[in-house]
Amino acid sequence: MKFINSAAVLALTWACAALAPAAAGPLQASTMPSAPPAKATAAAAEPKALPPPSSAAQQLYASAKGDILQVRSLLKGGRTQSSVGSGFLIGTSNLVVTNYHVVSQFALDPDTYVGEWVDTAGKRGNVELLAVDVLHDLAVLRVSRNGTGFFRLPEPLAPLTQGQYLYSMGNPLDLGFAISEGAYNGVIARSFYDQLMFTGPINSGMSGGPSVTVDGAVAGVNVSKRLDGELVSFLVPARYAQQLLQRVAHQTKPPRDFTGLVAEQLLNHQRALVDQLLASPLTLKPMGPYQVPVRESEQMRCWGRTVNKTEQSFSVDDTSCAMESAIFVNSALQTGQIGIRHQFLRSTGLDTLRFAQLAGSSFKNEHFGSGKSASMTGPKCTEQFVKNRSLPLRAVLCVRAYRKFDGLYDFALLTASTDSGQMSLQSRFDAHGVSYPNGLRLSRVFLDSLARGAKP
Repeated sequence: MKFINSAAVLALTWACAALAPAAAGPLQASTMPSAPPAKATAAAAEPKALPPPSSAAQQLYASAKGDILQVRSLLKGGRTQSSVGSGFLIGTSNLVVTNYHVVSQFALDPDTYVGEWVDTAGKRGNVELLAVDVLHDLAVLRVSRNGTGFFRLPEPLAPLTQGQYLYSMGNPLDLGFAISEGAYNGVIARSFYDQLMFTGPINSGMSGGPSVTVDGAVAGVNVSKRLDGELVSFLVPARYAQQLLQRVAHQTKPPRDFTGLVAEQLLNHQRALVDQLLASPLTLKPMGPYQVPVRESEQMRCWGRTVNKTEQSFSVDDTSCAMESAIFVNSALQTGQIGIRHQFLRSTGLDTLRFAQLAGSSFKNEHFGSGKSASMTGPKCTEQFVKNRSLPLRAVLCVRAYRKFDGLYDFALLTASTDSGQMSLQSRFDAHGVSYPNGLRLSRVFLDSLARGAKP
């Protein structure tokens, strides 16, 4: 019997383009992949045509189309297209704002990939990557042409009112440039960093394109959509693009090593993540005679269920807590998350030996990854029998290092109570993209929080 993660997680697709022609459909976001805590469960629906634009949208697009670009990632050998997204020129400059995930291939692997821009008139040229903000999924490029001045990021930015119309532009599904309209519906608090909810269609290829108000002020940057909902899309707030452009204005030359820069930004994220998680004690919830630690917040949701296996003479209670957002690093790696799971098994008719076999099978069925990943090393695990203040436990701690990003690790702690022959509390804690000291710190807090008896 597997230790089941029953957490419902956001099923997202980043709106950057489908991978080259052989890969059908949009990129799906695994918010918790094999190392990160969970997987997106919804399959991408068949692409839907964008609704016909209103007269306001038509006028906006006619004014803006000269400053909308397609941003392509090409294999250097043969210049074959690998992925495609969108971007937009800022003012009359030659600077382009797009998503980090649109440029991630040539940011992290410049020996294999190169960037290219194409405008609505069919003109094209190479791009120069100037800056990335992996935490907010943004990048700034320099190209060999200037904008007309349409897209503006003024100081201060235009205020937004829930329900007002926004207009998103880009190159959906690599079919041609287009505009879609929808409504602004507030700031999403479930992401670790603010995102705006846009109830309009954002399809693959539109990532990095602008979303503007009716008077053309940039409100946000297209980034992703829900796969399990209708017209629920997300934008990076314009203020983050503004901040990244300000950094570019003050840098003397582009960074030589974007991999190191991404690692530095991920390390900054994990510090903020861990500090926020441990700012207050974990909440203790009862499961049978045990107390289990959970964390419920705007960024982290918990779910529970009970399954009675009457015919097999046992029952199972599950509790799962998971963050509903992840940081995109590349198409094979998303990170910066915490996951917690608890499973309480109890016998309703099994003898001690048969129940021990059941509990042992559940404990051994956990997966910690393999050494075949291009992103992560194989897991290094240690197993011990330990006792915290109130509960004897069997504990397995596994650590995996990131191959390209020095100082980052995935930690997985699996525990099972050993105090009863008719009950078993099995718990798992996952921390993804943390420093080694913070991984140990989190694992110790989790281990010490498991308890038997009344809540202290």
